[in-house]
Amino acid sequence: MELIQYAPATETVRQRPLVVVPPQINKFYVLDLAPGRSFLEHAVAQGVAAFTISWRQPGPGHRDWGLDTYVCAARKAAEVACEITGSEDCNVLGVCAGGIIVALLLGHLAAREDPRVHSATFGVTMLDTGTGSLIGELASDRSVAAAAWRSRRRGYLDGRDMARVFAWMRPNDLVWNYWVNNYLVGNDPPAFDVLYWNSDTTRLPAALHAEYLDLFQRNPLVGADEISVLGTPIDLRRVRCDCYVMAGATDHIVPWQACYRIPQLVGGKAEFVLSSSGHVQSIVNPPGNRKASYRTSPRRPRDPEAWLAGAEQHAGSWWTHWARWVGGRSGEHRPAPAALGSSSHPARERAPGRYVLER
Repeated sequence: MELIQYAPATETVRQRPLVVVPPQINKFYVLDLAPGRSFLEHAVAQGVAAFTISWRQPGPGHRDWGLDTYVCAARKAAEVACEITGSEDCNVLGVCAGGIIVALLLGHLAAREDPRVHSATFGVTMLDTGTGSLIGELASDRSVAAAAWRSRRRGYLDGRDMARVFAWMRPNDLVWNYWVNNYLVGNDPPAFDVLYWNSDTTRLPAALHAEYLDLFQRNPLVGADEISVLGTPIDLRRVRCDCYVMAGATDHIVPWQACYRIPQLVGGKAEFVLSSSGHVQSIVNPPGNRKASYRTSPRRPRDPEAWLAGAEQHAGSWWTHWARWVGGRSGEHRPAPAALGSSSHPARERAPGRYVLER
């Protein structure tokens, strides 16, 4: 990985840094898409000392990179961010598959009684794969085994294969719409940043792909000590840090009901927020969007539909709600650093670095 440190945009910054763990199945810049549409830009504007991982594009030679590899990298990112900022601990944020890495990291640190993470945010993340999803309905033991065999033979899962799977989960919007407009009518597709990002595919190492499939089939994170990472058994009930869980009401990849299970799996205090948008639209959801809204509730019934019935709807983006939440967990204000990096971890080159440009 490369670790990107964002330059401060305010005279003071919070003491405790934020470390973002993006999904491995897409590139990190969905969180930093364009001016005015960047989650990280918004966080930095609130005085958050922000860092994000940019994952390397794996090839056949990296076929053995698995969960241990990626959790170790996330742990290293947290250590480096703390060293650079002089903080004893940090806040972490994981999106989609990156949220799975964050959950495993939290379980690993809890098993070691390591308090390095102060709070965690999960964006459109599914940890309980037993909760119904369209992916689950489309998968069978035979198809899962075949997918693992193909990536093992090649050394990686090609990002274009994943993109096709996700597109056919919403064929009217993501397949036939473009087939008619572009192929039949002959129009050029519109210039749209999300579409560019979506086509800028990444690969998954064969080992990581197989282990994700195993997580999907066995659902070990809902129990105790059913999976081990970096030599430590994982029990999410030992995780005591505060958690913020964001889900998308119209998410076709990770149903919001699956995200709702996270507060019931972890042992700490959790805030659940339901955005009005879908999977990517919930992430790229800047303030000022007149169509945006989100729901919150202090109650936490086990039934997600009971929660929804009693939740309060708020106009606007969940970004502003999260900024207040993380601000209360980011420590005191202090003067913004004059330079990035540290003597132990000097800045190497300008963002976005090299890995995001790899094909």
